[in-house]
Formats: sequence, structure tokens, C-alpha cells
Amino acid sequence: MATTTSKGLMNLALKAAGSSSINWYPGHMATAMRDIKERVKVVDLIIEVRDARVPISSANIELQEILRRKKHLIVLNKMDLANPNTSNRWSEYFEACKQDHVFVNAHSKESVKNMVRQVRTSLSEAIRKEQTLLTMVVGIPNVGKSVITNSVHRIARYNISVQEKLKKAEVGPLPGVTQQISAFKIGHTPSIYLLDTPGVLVPNISNIETGLKLALTGAFKDSVVGQERLARYLLGLLNSRRSSFHVKWKAEAEAKAFIEDPVAQLKFKKRQHQSDFKTEVRGVIASTLLDFVGNVEDEHDMEVLVDTQMKELRKLFQIPEEAGDTGWTKVSSKLLNLYRIGKLGAYTWDIVPEVAAQ
Repeated sequence: MATTTSKGLMNLALKAAGSSSINWYPGHMATAMRDIKERVKVVDLIIEVRDARVPISSANIELQEILRRKKHLIVLNKMDLANPNTSNRWSEYFEACKQDHVFVNAHSKESVKNMVRQVRTSLSEAIRKEQTLLTMVVGIPNVGKSVITNSVHRIARYNISVQEKLKKAEVGPLPGVTQQISAFKIGHTPSIYLLDTPGVLVPNISNIETGLKLALTGAFKDSVVGQERLARYLLGLLNSRRSSFHVKWKAEAEAKAFIEDPVAQLKFKKRQHQSDFKTEVRGVIASTLLDFVGNVEDEHDMEVLVDTQMKELRKLFQIPEEAGDTGWTKVSSKLLNLYRIGKLGAYTWDIVPEVAAQ
């Protein structure tokens, strides 16, 4: 896997960011950071939730000093949206760093149960000594902290004899939904409580690529960067990684071309007809890359390719020229939404440090 960013992609990144840094720091975040620093003193375990697609970029660097002083479990959520092979390499990396971690899909009951087992393992020493334990969930916005909290609390509720009304953490598709710390009981013997905290970013994200990856995964609002800029950067990422769906699309196209048997052709066409819209979108992106005669490492060539892909996607989305520049915003919104719900495939954008391969 490449360990450097191509000039073509870096050029897109700089144009997407529009400045030397990215800033989105609503007032409640400063208050939340102060509260976290104060309450962490009495916490037995910190559960740091990160996005499995960006295991390093989704770590809040201001929290790391606090985390080093406490028992700390990294929960890499949205594993279903990340490349499983790359996730395995990330797991090797964390093991080499002797860092407790677990990959999870917060919407999967079995996956959350596995995470709960890991939490209890991390608390095993404290469980033998204390009757009441306190855990705290921290992380940047929109990594799924509150969804995890609700899932854990729901599972724990069936294991706690005392019947209580199910209290839910607020969740939503946009960052910044949780704006204050809430407590939930997740264990009975011993009593274990979980604090759900607001997502907190650093005030200034100086690394442009880190900021754009966080924008792609929804850590802050698209308006901070701009949807069209962000969509173009996404296309640049897909092109520079020679993404797996390019290979798959090419294989399917070649199979279609070489099928000679009429019955087999009919079955293939029926299967193609049943394919949903995501396949057409992936096909447009893949075919334009495969037909491209330029060099994606080159700044100008990458821009030309992305321009072509945006135009082809606009045709596919049936957004008329009469819509003007607002049409590009619609194209971008549709593309970003397909990516974020996993319809374009599973990708991990952060590159595993060399220590994992040693």
C-alpha cells in the first residue's frame, strides 16, 4: 500500500480545503472538553470511539494526553464501512502498540456484545476490587458514541434484575447532536455506569488531508468545506487508490463481452437489470478511470479525470444543465450520501503505519 500522497490528490485536497486549515468548533465543545477533563479523574475506563475508516485521523489529539494516564479501550466503530483486510492490518498495528482495541458495528447486536465482553475484560482487575465502576465514552463527533451507548444499555438492561425505564442517548446523522454528558447504568454486579459525552474536535485541524477525511466521514458539517469540493476530493481518493470496485466493474464488463451462449447472456442481462442504482454509479466512476489515458499522479490530469467523472455522474443523476451551478451541488450531495451509507463499497482511508508490517 502506498505511504505517500500523490501530487494529483494533494492538489485536489488543497483546493477542497480552500485554506491552510479547517475549523469547526461550536461553543459546546469547549465546555464539553472541560467537563471531560474534570470527570475523567474518577473514571475506571475510558472508551474512545473512533471511525474504523480513519483509525488515526479520528483520534482527537487533545484527548490523547488524558487517555495515556487512564485505562483506555479504543472502539473502532462502523467496521462494516471499512475495508476488512485493512482493518486486520490495523488490528495488528494496535496489538504491536499494546493498545486494547475492538472493531464494532454499533447496529449489530452480536458485534456490540463482543465489545461489551472486551469492556469487561479491560475492567477485570477493577471488578475484583470495586463494587461501583465508572466508564466514559469519548471521541470526535459522529463516530457513533451515542449509538454504542444505547446499544450497550439495551443489552445490559436485560441482564439487570432491577427494571428501569430505558433512557436513550440522543443520536442523529449530523455531528453535534449530543451536547452534554449523560449517565447510563450498564452493569449490576458490580454496578457499572457509562458516561456518554459530546463529540469534541480540536479547534484547528492543521493537516488538510486529516480534515478532509473527517469531513468525508461526517465528523463536521459539509458546509465547512463545501459539498462540491468534498465530492471532488472523494473521487480523487477513489481514483488514487485504484479502488476495488474498479477491478470488479472491469471483470463484470469483460464477462459480459465474452458471454456467447444466448441463455447465459439472457441470465446475465437479467442480473444486470436487477442491479440497483449504486452499480451504475460505481460503473461510471470505474469506467472513466479505466478509459483515462492520463496520469492520476499528475495534478492537471487528476483534475481532468475528476471533471469528466462529475459530468458523467450529472448525466446519470439526470440533473439538467438548466440547473446551473446548483446542479453540481446536487450531484455532490447524492455522491457523498451513497458513499456514507456504504453503497460505493467499504474503504479505509488512513494508511497503516509501517510498524504493523514488521
